[in-house]
Amino acid sequence: MTAAVRRSLPTLQGKRVAVGLSGGVDSVVLLYALSRHLPVRAVHVHHGLSPNGDAWARFCRAYCRSLEVPLTVKRVRVASRGEGLEAAARLARYGALRSVPADAIALAHQLDDQAETVLLNLLRGAGRRGASGMPAERRFHGKLLVRPLLDVPRESIVAYAKRHGLHWVDDEMNAREELARGFIRRRVAPLLAQRYPRWREALARAARHFSRAELDAQEMVRAFLAEKGLRSPSEAKLAEMVKQLAGGRSGTLLEHDGTRLRLYRGRLLQAGAPPVAFTPLAWRGEPKLALPALGGELVFRRVRGRGIDARVLEDGALTVRLRGGGERLQPDARRPRRTLKNLFQEAGVPAWQRERLPLLFRGEALVWVPGIGVDVRFQAQERAPAVLPEWREA
Repeated sequence: MTAAVRRSLPTLQGKRVAVGLSGGVDSVVLLYALSRHLPVRAVHVHHGLSPNGDAWARFCRAYCRSLEVPLTVKRVRVASRGEGLEAAARLARYGALRSVPADAIALAHQLDDQAETVLLNLLRGAGRRGASGMPAERRFHGKLLVRPLLDVPRESIVAYAKRHGLHWVDDEMNAREELARGFIRRRVAPLLAQRYPRWREALARAARHFSRAELDAQEMVRAFLAEKGLRSPSEAKLAEMVKQLAGGRSGTLLEHDGTRLRLYRGRLLQAGAPPVAFTPLAWRGEPKLALPALGGELVFRRVRGRGIDARVLEDGALTVRLRGGGERLQPDARRPRRTLKNLFQEAGVPAWQRERLPLLFRGEALVWVPGIGVDVRFQAQERAPAVLPEWREA
C-alpha cells in the first residue's frame, strides 16, 4: 500500500494535486497517504442519490479539517438517459472533476475495482479498449488523471486504514445487487475467489497486456502518420482512432488531416480520393507516363528478362486502362489463368485500390497488372530485352 503511493510521487511532485474523496475507505486512505508527502486538496462530488449524501459531505469536511487539507464539495445532478444509474453517476462525477483547478487528479480505484471493471466490460462484449480496464495514468481534459492504488487489493487498504486509526463511511449502493457492479461484488466475486483465489490479479494482468497492445497500436498510428507527413492527432482523437481500428472490420475508413485512412488485414493504409473519370491512354515507349487522375505515374525500366518482351512494343502501342470487370491474368506458367479479383485477394491488394490501378493492355489482352506481374504470353525470355513497368503513387 505504502509502496504503491510512493511510486506515484515522482509523477505528482511539483503539480497541483486534487484527490477525489468519496468518504469511502479507499479515498480516505489515498488522501491520508498522499497528504503526508505532498500538498494536496480534496474534491467531494455530492450525487444526491443517497439520503446519506449530506452526512457523507459533512464527514468529508471534518476529515479534511483534521488533515488540514482544503476541500471542495461539488453537487451534481445525475440524469440517466438509458445508460444505467451507475454509468450516469460516473459521467456526472467526471464532469465535475473537469472543472477542478488542478494539474493532476488522483482517484482511489484499486485492484478489486479494476478486476470488476474488466469483468463487466468483457461480459458486455467490449473490445480491446474495454478489456484494458482503467489506466493507471491518462490525460483528462488538460489534466493528468492518476490511480495510485490500482494494484492494491481492498483488504490491504482496509488493514492500512485500521492501522492508522482512520474512519470512513460505507455507501449502501455498493450492496445493491440490482446494480451490475454490486451483483459482481456480492455474488460473483466470492464464487470466483473460491475456485480462482488470484482472479483479481489475473484480470488486472490481462488488462495491462491489453493496455500495452493499445499503446502499441497508438504508436503504430503515430508512426504511420509521421511517415506520410500528416499532422499528429490529439490524445483523445488518437485514442478514438485506435478504438475504431480495433473494433472495425477490414476496410474501416477514417478521416484525418484531410486524408482518408483505411484498415486492411491489420495494416493501416492511406486511401486516396476516388479517381476522376479516366480516359484510356496509349503508351509508346516513353520512360515515364504521368497519370494525375490516378494519383501517380508509370515508370518503365529497360531490363533483360523478368518484364514485358520488348518485341511486344514493335507491334504497336500498349494501352493504359482501368479494370472493367472479368479480366484474367496468368503471371505464372505453372498455375492456371485466374481472375484479377482472386489475384488481388491473394496479393493483399485492398479493394478500394484495385479500382484505381493502371493496367496495360495490348488490344483486349491484359499484359501487366501492378503488384501482380506480366502475363506469360508477353513475358520476355531469360536475358532477352524487356521493359519492366512500375506504378508509383504520388
